[in-house]
Amino acid sequence: MKETCCCASFSFGKAKPYLLTVGLQFGFAGAYIFSVASLNHGMNRYVFVVYRNAIAALALAPFALIFERKIRPKITLPVFLQIVALGFVEPVIDQGFTFLGMQYTSASFASAIMNAVPSVTFVLAVILRLERVNVKEVRSLAKVIGTLVTFSGALLMTLYKGPQIKLFFSPDTTHHQDGSHSPQVIKHWLSGTLFLLLGCVAWSSFFILQSITLKRYPAELSLSSLVCLSGALQASVVAIVATRHSGLVAWALGWDFRLYGPLYTGIVTSGITYYAQGLILQTRGPVFLTAFNPLCMVITSALGSFLFAEQLHLGRYLITHCLIYSHS
Repeated sequence: MKETCCCASFSFGKAKPYLLTVGLQFGFAGAYIFSVASLNHGMNRYVFVVYRNAIAALALAPFALIFERKIRPKITLPVFLQIVALGFVEPVIDQGFTFLGMQYTSASFASAIMNAVPSVTFVLAVILRLERVNVKEVRSLAKVIGTLVTFSGALLMTLYKGPQIKLFFSPDTTHHQDGSHSPQVIKHWLSGTLFLLLGCVAWSSFFILQSITLKRYPAELSLSSLVCLSGALQASVVAIVATRHSGLVAWALGWDFRLYGPLYTGIVTSGITYYAQGLILQTRGPVFLTAFNPLCMVITSALGSFLFAEQLHLGRYLITHCLIYSHS
């Protein structure tokens, strides 16, 4: 009986990082959907970032105070600076540019571009010597090939759509009807892609810096709540400047996605996700964590088609599946 329990415990321990990472992808997909819905309801993207991270900090703080009161280390100056940097890189830079790019493109396209995150993370990890590469080893060679395939696939998604897939409530449009080839639309699409790529680099940098900070401050809940608080404070400065002509109207909430969006993304994506990321980073590292990102696009595309009637295209669907298999 003991032997059976030990085997079950060992199996769950090995499967835990995979289960957590797959769960994160569902959380990320929900974040794209709720974010688009909030922005479509007229919520200012700068204000959205502030509310999202403030809610996350409030949701995590009680658990951090209760469960980590005995293991929480003192905050030194280097750790404090790293927390400030984490709050700037992810909530301010990543979320700011990602939401801007999402407004110019779509939720499914934003999640597709984020497939480049594993490639950028791997390159940064190699530069900072967090990941070792030896081309003579099969495992290292596979990582290099997977990185090249992932980055090439994410780049190809911006250039090639392929025929439209009619799924759920996908609109029946033609090139002439939707004006998708007009100069203005193309300009917005390219601008949105650039903003999403900037967010992609910021997100990868966040993974790397978070893994480094956890070595000095190994209290996942406390670190997550502090990062969200730091991000909310810094994002509020940006939001106040950006909405100075709009007044308090830009900060108004309602019983719709202007409230549901910040609540979901704050509690699930910025709160629980940061904590789960910390657990995975401590055991498997940043490259493993980002390797499952292509799965998020499949989930987001299906939800986006069903809820927002976003157009799905065969080219991006096939490329995404290739990206998933390149990491398996």
